[in-house]
This record gives sequence, C-alpha cells and structure tokens, in this order.
Amino acid sequence: MRIRRGGWVHRLIGRLAGRAEASERERGMLEDALGAASEGLIIVDPEGRILKTNRTYAEFLGRPAADLIGRHVTDVVENTRMHIVARTGVPEIAHVQRIRGHEMICNRVPIFEKGKVVAVVGTIQFKDIDDLFAMTGRFRNLKKELDYYKTELNKQMGARYSFEEIVGRDEQLERVKELARKVARSDTTVLLVGESGTGKELFAHAIHVESGRALRPFIKVNCAAIPTELFESELFGYKEGAFTGARARGKKGKFGLADGGTLFLDEISELPLAMQAKLLRVLQEREVEPVGAERPEPVDVRIVAATNRRLEPMLEQGTFRHDLYYRLNVVRLEIPPLRERRDDLPLLTEQILRQLERETGVPVEGLDDGATAALRGHAWPGNVRELRNVLEQALYVKSGSVVTRDHLPQSLLAGVSGGPAVGGTSLKAQLRLSEREILRRALKEVQGNRAAAAARLGISRSSIYAKLELHGLGEAADDDASRLLD
Repeated sequence: MRIRRGGWVHRLIGRLAGRAEASERERGMLEDALGAASEGLIIVDPEGRILKTNRTYAEFLGRPAADLIGRHVTDVVENTRMHIVARTGVPEIAHVQRIRGHEMICNRVPIFEKGKVVAVVGTIQFKDIDDLFAMTGRFRNLKKELDYYKTELNKQMGARYSFEEIVGRDEQLERVKELARKVARSDTTVLLVGESGTGKELFAHAIHVESGRALRPFIKVNCAAIPTELFESELFGYKEGAFTGARARGKKGKFGLADGGTLFLDEISELPLAMQAKLLRVLQEREVEPVGAERPEPVDVRIVAATNRRLEPMLEQGTFRHDLYYRLNVVRLEIPPLRERRDDLPLLTEQILRQLERETGVPVEGLDDGATAALRGHAWPGNVRELRNVLEQALYVKSGSVVTRDHLPQSLLAGVSGGPAVGGTSLKAQLRLSEREILRRALKEVQGNRAAAAARLGISRSSIYAKLELHGLGEAADDDASRLLD
C-alpha cells in the first residue's frame, strides 16, 4: 500500500507521532519531578519486584537507582511490607519503619486496575522520625511565641471580655445581652447607659469581640481623665512640629490607633462642648484632622460610648449637644444596677471569688450564710465593682477558708442589721428596699415629676430630693424616669 503525502493515513501517522512525542515529554517531566522530590518514593509490581524508585529513596538506601530495578523489595529494603500490601490490597498510612538504623514514617498505597492490584507506591514522609519531632518542636515553640505576642497585643489594643463573662440570669440583664449580641454584628453606634460599676466596659469589650472587627484594635478613651487642653491631640493626634514639645515624628491619636476597629468612649458626658463639635464632625464625615495637618485623614472606626449620667438633663442645661446625642444614641443599652438583680449575687460572688483566687493565690471556698445575708441586704451603690472590692478585702482579712460576716467591711455592715433576718434579709435592709420601691412607684405614676411625687407621698420637696439621692434615684427622676422605672 502506497502512503500518499497529505492523505488520511499520512495525517493519522503524524497525529500518532505527535501524541507519542507529547507522551514522552510528559513521561520525562514526571521522571524529573519524581527524581527531584524531597520524599523518598518506590514502586513495586504485584509480586513485590521494584519497578521504579526516585533519587531520594536510592540515596537513602545508599545504592544507585538503576541497581534496584527488578530486584525484589525484600532484598533491598529491610522490614518492608510493600509485598504484603501488594497481596492484601490494604493501604498502610503513616506506619513507623526502621531502615538502616533510622525510624521512618512510611505510606504504602496499592494501585488498582479493574479491581486488581497492579502496583504499590511507597513513600517516606520523613527521612528520620527525629526530623518530625524537631519540626513539631519548632512549630510548638513558634505557636507559644505567637500566643504570647497575641496576648500582649490584646492587653494593649484588644478586648479581653466576651458575653460569656457577663454573669447573671436576671431577665432584664438577659434582654440587654440579647440586644447587644444582635447589634454587635453591625457597625452601628452604641450608647451604654448605667450607674458606675454596672459593667459598661465589659459590654463594650464583648460587643467588639462579637463583631466583624474582633481582630482589629479595641481602643478605650476615658473622657473624664484627659485634660481639656490635650483632648484634641489625644483623640486626633498631631503632626511633626505641630506645637512646642511635640514628638519629632508626630503622634497617632486614639482614632488613628482604632482605625479598622472599635473606639470605646467612656464617660462621654464629660466631653467638653468644643470637643463634642469635633467628635460630631468625625462621626458625620468619617475623617479626622490631626493637629498641624494640612488636610483631613479618613478613618474607619466603630463608636461605642458609655455614660453613668443621664444625658437628657444635660441637653436641657446646654452642656451636651443635641446633634451629638442623636448621633450616639442610635442603639441604647440600659444596664441594670446590682440592687435590681439581687438574685444574681450568688453567681457573681462565685465568679469573682474564683477570679480573685487565681489573681491573689489566696484559697477560698465561699461565703457562709451570715456573709451571704449581709451581701443581700446591702444597697450596692457601687454595683459589681463595689462587690469585687468587698470580696477582695474579705479575702485578705479572713483567717479560715470561708468568708464570714465578720470579714466584711464595717462600712457595708453599717447599713445591715445584726439581728435576726427576715427571709434572709435584715429588717433595716428590707425597710430601705420598701422605701425605694415606694419612691420608684410614685415617680412612675407622675412621669418622674419630683414635686408631684413629694406631694403624693406627703413629704417636702427637700425630703424627696434627699431620699432619691440616698437610693440612687436622683439622676433618674427627671424627664426619662418613667421609662427607666418600668
């Protein structure tokens, strides 16, 4: 048969030749890849004869690769099980095998074709198990170092508390936590309102931790602690040479440090009026202008603000801007005081005692009935912060393993009768609670009007002012009191 140039037979031969050439190139690349692999590799047929081995494996055995081809694997590799896997068809992964005095980690994987084993591939993952131990040891040390630096970074720029650490089963507190969890996932501005020591900062931390900004900075600013003349440079920073005594390279402000994260403005009610206007501009324009800067700089910051004072009376007095108030009061979280959730005292006491035990190294089992009753009878004007201070003092005063009534501060016991308790609470304490509840109810009925409440109760205005202050209701008794007292 004559093959005509350009005919179909000629074209078919050309295509086959091209495929053969491509297959040869692919085979060559595969050979090169196997030869350069850092893992040792060996392939045997169903009878256990060596079909292929790469340079790494041959060098480990100390023999040229060409000398190994065709030999039975048991003649070349000590303690091998390649021929057994060829017979059983069961793979063996990460087995330890001793070869030439070295502990090695091996894989033996059967290759099937039409249900029959046609080859077994063996690999050495590590030339020596000591390499594995050394690698995992380095990894462990690196992880410890990373964890250390992450911890230190969080101390400086991170949030430390989650919602799980806000202890309590009180229904009102649970509602606040539920709303806080929902709002945490957004970038909405949050205003935390509550008496001093109720845990506003814990909520701010938890909101940041639960948000999409959790891996970014959490920066706290105590507005009451910054001198008025330093407010602008502390919040917005300054450029080189902005004023006498400025750092050579300038300084980032709190907004700059918090970029991408959360800025917690504590005691926002103490912010001077001039700074309130500047803060409002930042919230509206999302940019800050450092002292001495030629142009504003963009910032991406989520604001969480907190106050232990009612801002509404300040609006009427002109000491807090209406426009800033509305910017901050997007989502309002009212944190209940401790005296309104006394059933949470046992949980809080246990948590705080365990924390103090870890921090101080002083062992403590708990409180006896007398100490527990005294705590329940106290009004807790300082809330959870006061509770922690009381327990820490008792920890150092106690002589045994249990805190008793005698170990509690005299300032606390002064408001609690030492006589028999009614329902676990002293008569004097119960009378105080009753009076407080009567005042709350009277204020609610007259929508927070103090003069009307005094007239309804048959007491003078000066008396009701004094009693409201005594029971911690002074700031709550104005316009917004009816909502608070619900």
